[in-house]
Amino acid sequence: MRAPFPAAALILALAAGAAAQAQGAQGVETRAPITPYKPAFEGQTRAPEQKLGVAFQTATVAQGLKFPWAIALLPDGRLLVTERQGALRIVGKDGSLSEPLAGVPEVMNRGQGGLLDVVLAPDFAKSRTIYLSYAEPNADGTNNTAVAKAVLGDGKLEGLTPIYHQRPGINSPAHFGSRLVWGRDGKLFVTQGDRYVGMAQAQDLSNHIGKVVRLNADGTAAKDNPFVGKEGAKPEIWSYGHRNIQAAALHPQTGELWTIEYGPQGGDEINIARKGRNYGWPTISYGVNYGPAKAPIMGGETQRAGMEQPLYYWDPVVAPAGALFYTGSAFPAWKGSLFVAGQQPQGLPGGNLTRLTIKGERVVGEERLDLPGAFWRDIRQGPDGAIYLLQGGPAGKIVKLTPR
Repeated sequence: MRAPFPAAALILALAAGAAAQAQGAQGVETRAPITPYKPAFEGQTRAPEQKLGVAFQTATVAQGLKFPWAIALLPDGRLLVTERQGALRIVGKDGSLSEPLAGVPEVMNRGQGGLLDVVLAPDFAKSRTIYLSYAEPNADGTNNTAVAKAVLGDGKLEGLTPIYHQRPGINSPAHFGSRLVWGRDGKLFVTQGDRYVGMAQAQDLSNHIGKVVRLNADGTAAKDNPFVGKEGAKPEIWSYGHRNIQAAALHPQTGELWTIEYGPQGGDEINIARKGRNYGWPTISYGVNYGPAKAPIMGGETQRAGMEQPLYYWDPVVAPAGALFYTGSAFPAWKGSLFVAGQQPQGLPGGNLTRLTIKGERVVGEERLDLPGAFWRDIRQGPDGAIYLLQGGPAGKIVKLTPR
């Protein structure tokens, strides 16, 4: 059963939807589609452009980062930032960067692998515990997505404890996921990828490949997960059939996990990761294989019974790398919007900050904000309603958006 959409939010969404329609049906995307596929329902792609005209200014909070991947805001106003090669740093209130903290896990720093997401434990104020996701090297030459927890000490992590290992390990430098998102019930969602090699394993419940898993704080499987006790299925699995989820956020009203995952050429998509649901990869997709031939994925299907349709998809791609439902008061017109930070890996088009107007479970308006010349790796909201953006790459930085 779907959670009810609050009346006030519904009124705002309807008004926003009407505003989008009033601006006409012209979509924000002007590039030609990569694929010949047609959407399953009206509004599933290329929503009307909706410019809200919000004035903002940017300020650089910190710079000099090397291939940063994620940020987390500490209660005292400092920030934690991961760098993919394996460094975890603290950004001071003055923008200064600490030396890499000691005690981080060993990472496989190759391709898309390395030190990835960082989040604070729900009880951080008391426990000082943080959680990290990373590409974990194995003795047999394989690697996998992993999660560890540790206590944030003075210049170091204390008591680092790995709590989750994606299985099986695969010798691949790609598609690790992985966002860490706390549910309202204190369970930890870990989004993952299909590892690019052997993508059909995303449909196999006997492994963690291409799955969202849901864990207790100690890394054990939540007892109410959908496949607990099912023979041949991993008990950690929450949902499956995912390609590579690098952006995820909880909906502020329903508390459900919204995921934004990479398609191949075309087919980046938004889903609500629901208990036991199959999101179709690689059996169905709105994308095609890489290369000029644009060969179909498997049979070239976009729909199949028993497999979920994306709420929304992009063709061409936006390369989603971070997501945020805005709930602050600094930008009242943006309240309730879903922001998707885009990047430009390996020359793919992207590098956008996309704002989406959401009506229930539909995208009714899309806006690309004018932040040229960078690709955005992560996005977070500050306690004052400011928005923090992390620019990736060899000369990474953190940028703060405030009202102008």
